Amino acid sequence: MIISIASGKGGTGKTTVATNLAVSLGSDVQLLDCDVEEPNAHLFIRPTVEEIKRITIPVPEVDMEKCNLCGKCGEICQFKAIVVIGETVLPFHELCHSCGGCIEVCPEKAITETGRELGIIEKGHRNGLEFIHGILRVGEAMSPPLIKKVREYTRPDRLTIIDAPPGTSCPVIASMKSADFV
Repeated sequence: MIISIASGKGGTGKTTVATNLAVSLGSDVQLLDCDVEEPNAHLFIRPTVEEIKRITIPVPEVDMEKCNLCGKCGEICQFKAIVVIGETVLPFHELCHSCGGCIEVCPEKAITETGRELGIIEKGHRNGLEFIHGILRVGEAMSPPLIKKVREYTRPDRLTIIDAPPGTSCPVIASMKSADFV
């Protein structure tokens, strides 16, 4: 079962409710702090961190030796994350949503993927409670991909409590997706 603690506003006590609920339910419980921009559940739980994993997303890298400057990569990108200007192709990695469309449409196979770091995930335990949170890289604008990676740690054999980020936008939706109760 997955229970997501959410609110449309910050400072309402989501983390207090999530951490106390997780601790009161005892062992075989997971607490996922999906507020990756400002994770703070660890301050209440104080887990022993056993694993740290760097999280990257694929972004385009252009081999100008192969590129014919056709512009198909820029045409398909909804987010304008890759553009052809004059005799060069400029990928804007911060805008890229990692769909891979530019790679698929490139007739010269001049575009490959490279990793761009989003942040880290820390996993640990405290008194039988499994704790996982993501920490978004400073300056990073896209938190949903990191939240989705945190959510991949959800175990079906455990009760999972999710501390959702504040608001009603994409990060909240990514954290609450497939929750049994909100």
